[in-house]
Amino acid sequence: MKEFIVAIVAGIVQGIVEWLPVSSQGNLALVLTLMDVDPDTALQLALFFQIGTTVSAATYYREDLETAFHSLSGWHPRVAYQGENAITSYLVIACLMTGIVGIPLYLFAVDLAGQLTGGAFITIIGVLLLLTGVLQYTSESVSMGVRENPTLLDSVLVGAVQGVAILPGISRSGVTTSTLLFRRYNPPDAFRLSFLLSIPASLGGAALTVASAGGLPGISPTAAGTAVVVSAFVGYVMIDTLIRVVDRIAFSTVCFGLGGLAIVGGGIVSVLA
Repeated sequence: MKEFIVAIVAGIVQGIVEWLPVSSQGNLALVLTLMDVDPDTALQLALFFQIGTTVSAATYYREDLETAFHSLSGWHPRVAYQGENAITSYLVIACLMTGIVGIPLYLFAVDLAGQLTGGAFITIIGVLLLLTGVLQYTSESVSMGVRENPTLLDSVLVGAVQGVAILPGISRSGVTTSTLLFRRYNPPDAFRLSFLLSIPASLGGAALTVASAGGLPGISPTAAGTAVVVSAFVGYVMIDTLIRVVDRIAFSTVCFGLGGLAIVGGGIVSVLA
């Protein structure tokens, strides 16, 4: 029963925070740690449960994915970033950069998490959340959206920062969206490109987790399926809601608030431990 409660809570948290510029992985790992899940297992589960929100994004942006798929037949390097080829090229190049940067960092993060106490792990998550808030706040102040279609430079930059976001506490959607805002995209287009890139990245992260753990990390298949279904449903609702209000919310404030609470909570856990 406890395993299913953890799965349902994890699915709800993942479905909500995946699309906010706060760390879904960091916040979910934080919640799992507070529910007596080992820090290294919490980190692995936080990556694996992204499968649910991957389904959400693929469903919501199915037309963009269909366009990218159909453009493969006419793709050529000379027209890689022209017309419908731009989205395909963006996803491919950005994913390659994410793997180059993210895989070594993932191995480092799992090893580090296994050596930390719960309180220290939570405190590190809080510090990284604050850094994400600073980046998000800065990008909000300089954004002047004049662009829509991605370029090669956009692909490289966004893919690289997404690789860094594999660290717990660094918001994937936060840093990728902020990078696109710095590159002068309109907020709705920045979120669309960020969410599209989350699809292959999240699938890759889940596969890497299963491979490194030798199977599902510390959870039964039934409980894992429950978490994925819950996060997929909640995630779809959150995407639609976020797109409707994207120009009205200062997400950096959320990062600062959650980061501060995580640091305080981590200190309390360390003292109690």
